Amino acid sequence: MQSVNIIVGSQMGSAEYVAEQLAEALEQQGIQVKLHEQPVFNDIDQQDTIWLLCTSTYGAGDYPENLLPFIESVNQQIDLKGLKYSVIGLGDTNYDTYNYAGRHIDDLFISKGASRVAERLELNILDEQLPEDTALAWLPSWIKSVGL
Repeated sequence: MQSVNIIVGSQMGSAEYVAEQLAEALEQQGIQVKLHEQPVFNDIDQQDTIWLLCTSTYGAGDYPENLLPFIESVNQQIDLKGLKYSVIGLGDTNYDTYNYAGRHIDDLFISKGASRVAERLELNILDEQLPEDTALAWLPSWIKSVGL
């Protein structure tokens, strides 16, 4: 059975909270989950797993600080073929840089040959529904689309 590695990029805690809620919901369904709040690229399994990247956008479209070393490591990789991943981005539509971190990490993984297994979920923190509630409502369709 495949596991899920949830990789968190969070500056103010919103993406971290969404990731924690998703991890709990996946575990309740018997799916093995590892949560990486300070992700180190070489410490995360790539075989028989799906990486679920959950990141907010910080500042002027930047990655959160805790994700920067991870992104630097990904940039140094030549080939991520065989790696399966999905992205959840959190942002604020009041900014021109809405969800840039999620979009950029998605583009980065594609450029390295990784396989996107589901379309990116973009969460607007200004929506009436809380981001974690939207993500939890999305989760069953994600599980089905990735075959867990």
